[in-house]
Amino acid sequence: MKTSKIVLGLSLVVLGTASIALAQVGPTPPEALSPERFAPEITHFADLDAATPPPTCAYLFVGSSSIRFWTSLSQDMAPYQVINRGFGGAHVSDIDYYFDKVVAPYKARAIFFYAGDNDLWAGKTPDQVVSDFNRFMTLKSQKFGDAVPVYFIAIKPSKQRISQLPLQDQVNQAVQALAETRKDLHLVDIVPVMLEAGVPKDIFVADGLHMTPEGYGLWTGVIRPVVESDAKENRSCEAGPATGKKPKFEWFWRKKSLDQNR
Repeated sequence: MKTSKIVLGLSLVVLGTASIALAQVGPTPPEALSPERFAPEITHFADLDAATPPPTCAYLFVGSSSIRFWTSLSQDMAPYQVINRGFGGAHVSDIDYYFDKVVAPYKARAIFFYAGDNDLWAGKTPDQVVSDFNRFMTLKSQKFGDAVPVYFIAIKPSKQRISQLPLQDQVNQAVQALAETRKDLHLVDIVPVMLEAGVPKDIFVADGLHMTPEGYGLWTGVIRPVVESDAKENRSCEAGPATGKKPKFEWFWRKKSLDQNR
């Protein structure tokens, strides 16, 4: 038993180190990045599920390293149950590729989705990123219909990728426009609380990309109220929303984030 714990611990260290390396690597042509590079992490998720069956009707957080390294997620969202399926360096297309393994198996109440900045950094255009996200929404609809809403966490501004703010904004605006046409999609804008006078706040570790606990604290201040409001919706995890209207809290996150940034 002691030996198995040591092996598991070492495996987690290796996976964490690999996630950082994948996210930090300089721009790489998208065609050179195979989704198979994440096979060990996806296998690890399956092992976790086999060892401890995940809760039903939990909030699924899926995406790249900003989700992967949100180590305080369970505490930050308590008592609401969450499932963290972030894998560092992931593109939106990688999440599409592994949809059947990191999204479909879970009877989640809602999905919080974060990815896109790695895609842009690798040279993909905003249109490509949005197209890949549209593919995710198609997969989600095929599996769950309108029963499971998706909350797209806006692509975050960071010190390392400050030059890509305009591209990130294009993706965020496109997703917001899409959300206005779908009752099962909402944009959660964490950008305002992360900026001060248009510059990313001092909430990043040495690489200028991954966030400190203070950064995740800002995210919690915006995202937790959305979780709390969603939890009040009269919606079963086995059925679609009670009405075809968007939740009344649709714009609450924007007002809150703007107020906090003043």
